[in-house]
Amino acid sequence: MTSSTTSASSPAITAAASGTWTLGDRVVHRIGLGAMRLPQHGEALVPGAVPRDRDQAIRVLRRAVELGVNHIDTAAFYFSPLRSANELINRALSPYPDDLVIVTKVGPGRDPSGDWLPHADPRQLRGQVEENLRQLGRDHLDVVNLRIVGTDSIAERFGALAELRDAGLIRHLGLSNIRPHHLAEAQAIAPVVCVQNMHGIGASPEQEELLRTCGEQRIAFVPFYSIAGTGRQAGATADDSDTVHTIARAHGVSAAQIRLAWTLHRGPHVLAIPGTGDPDHLTQNVAAGTLRLSGSELTALDGVPVPA
Repeated sequence: MTSSTTSASSPAITAAASGTWTLGDRVVHRIGLGAMRLPQHGEALVPGAVPRDRDQAIRVLRRAVELGVNHIDTAAFYFSPLRSANELINRALSPYPDDLVIVTKVGPGRDPSGDWLPHADPRQLRGQVEENLRQLGRDHLDVVNLRIVGTDSIAERFGALAELRDAGLIRHLGLSNIRPHHLAEAQAIAPVVCVQNMHGIGASPEQEELLRTCGEQRIAFVPFYSIAGTGRQAGATADDSDTVHTIARAHGVSAAQIRLAWTLHRGPHVLAIPGTGDPDHLTQNVAAGTLRLSGSELTALDGVPVPA
């Protein structure tokens, strides 16, 4: 049995327990941190979200680094009326640790009120990259994911980011929210180091195939909503599958930790980026990297359907 907590006298579990993967040219622990929930409580990325306490968000970021998290996922469009994820990261962690990899994404945009704007064209993408650089206080970005919606060609937009990589503003490129054909299209233009798509227990056959393709090509696969599932931005639902709860009780951990453990079992190239602004949830997420699920447990979890 693996417990989600440690006693006061025992050392904290660190992200090193989850193993490592080389993302581009940087080695990261497979449990990272998603920054979407740092600026606000409740449902994220919507106008009117309640800002999170600034000091708490900063404590979570600093504690994450103390626990060995060296892969943080963020975006300039992660903000509430008072808080910006990028600026919280800058305030909490600058000057940045040498081993910290900050991954951001471009494509979508939001106006100051929080309303969504049309996705950026190739010219506007440079402005988004520069905004991330300014907010994070960096002269380059470690990894930039092009996030898209739909099935249209991404060649022109990905090509614009490849030019910024050649200019030294970006080290590595990735993709987010893609369909399988987008990966081949992008790779014809520049190397892709990661694919970030929605994935979790009950994932579609298409997403499972994309995960396998990334593994075969040594590309990191980075699921979002791996805990929340169909809860998406609102977070995990309380009425999780009986199978998930049964396995969680057997290990003495939470359903969220079982979902994270299942994610990490999908392959050594799979990196988890659970998002939280809660210190206790952060500790539990990191501890999920120690969970080892049996073959029968994995088979049972593989059979859990997506809720209607």
